[in-house]
Amino acid sequence: MISLAGVADGPQPMNLNQAPASQQASKSETRSTRVDPQKLFQEGEAALNEGDLARAETAFRQVLAIDPRAGGAYANLGVIAMRRKEWGHAISLLHKAEKLEPKMAGIRLNIGLVEYRRGNYAAAIAPLSSVVRDQPDSQQARYLLGLCHFFIEHYSEAVSVLDPLWPQMSSDFMYLYVLGNAAHSAGQTELDEKALKRLVEVGGDTAQFHLIMGKAYLNRQEPERALAELERAENANPDLPFVHFNLGIAFMRTRNNERAIEELHKDIAIEPDLPDNYEQLGRLHLRMEKYDDAEKLFREALQRDATRPTSYFGLAKIYQRRGKYQEALRAIDDALRLAPDSQSVHYVRAQILTKLGRREEAQAEFATVKKILESSDNKDLESFGEGRVPNPELTQQPPQ
Repeated sequence: MISLAGVADGPQPMNLNQAPASQQASKSETRSTRVDPQKLFQEGEAALNEGDLARAETAFRQVLAIDPRAGGAYANLGVIAMRRKEWGHAISLLHKAEKLEPKMAGIRLNIGLVEYRRGNYAAAIAPLSSVVRDQPDSQQARYLLGLCHFFIEHYSEAVSVLDPLWPQMSSDFMYLYVLGNAAHSAGQTELDEKALKRLVEVGGDTAQFHLIMGKAYLNRQEPERALAELERAENANPDLPFVHFNLGIAFMRTRNNERAIEELHKDIAIEPDLPDNYEQLGRLHLRMEKYDDAEKLFREALQRDATRPTSYFGLAKIYQRRGKYQEALRAIDDALRLAPDSQSVHYVRAQILTKLGRREEAQAEFATVKKILESSDNKDLESFGEGRVPNPELTQQPPQ
């Protein structure tokens, strides 16, 4: 898999011996105080490489005290925040670094990576695209960009970005899965079959291979074949992360609710903090009209990840069915904030506003739905996210 050099080693540091004039002036001004910013920067680099984040942070902040325009210091402070998983702080520091050093591709790569880790896939596309434009051979940036297009269902774009990686990555399970799934969704049958054939060639008889094959069949709407592969994965390694999660999805697709609940609870025992398990259980209980259980489960998912529009959408559906329209409106507004382009969210919001007697606002929402539908192949208005196979295997950790 791909090495995350930006996180592991920090962005390429700026050479202070070749610093902009403003920094050179700052150096001359500080000679009298015998403070060497280049030495401080090197000390910070060494501490960062050793994993001593506190010492590295102190050194880089001392550099900034001497020269507030030292973009390399901001960039490395951003890397420190990334290692601490302080994503909001990291993005602020990296944007400061980018403003000062707009030509440093490593900074833009890390901005894209932070947005990826925050689940802001659409926001990651611009910085990652700029890196690929400047460095077309950057395998890391290209793969991340392809994943981001894949997650926001830009399947044709995902294929165009990922296909050039075939020579380097055609032995990687997850790459083949994403490429094949994107090609399938984009109607590129030949590439879809090529990726699936290659997946079989490199897979062997490992649990991981059967897991990925199962997911491929789920995406092809072949849940029975998916179950056969996923059960092989379970037999090979019953504690394999995500195998019970995907078995739960497969049983949901075959309407075996009891087995779906059983498998999702097995995955919770392995991965108690994975929000996808709670959300899928919430959807299942909503389908079964067990609204109290469904509400609790959607809130469990949101407690672990407050940026899930599909969980807010589920809550809105519960309140809508119970006639609690004010609560439904609050929930659907939260979903809309996170998914402003979803036709399903706008449609349900229009229904709720109609029940509240706010007819002009409801008509505006229906008009928005019509506009979105005219440019979309998906005409299902009330199944927000239900037709997609979740991919927590890809989103929980960035590609390594």
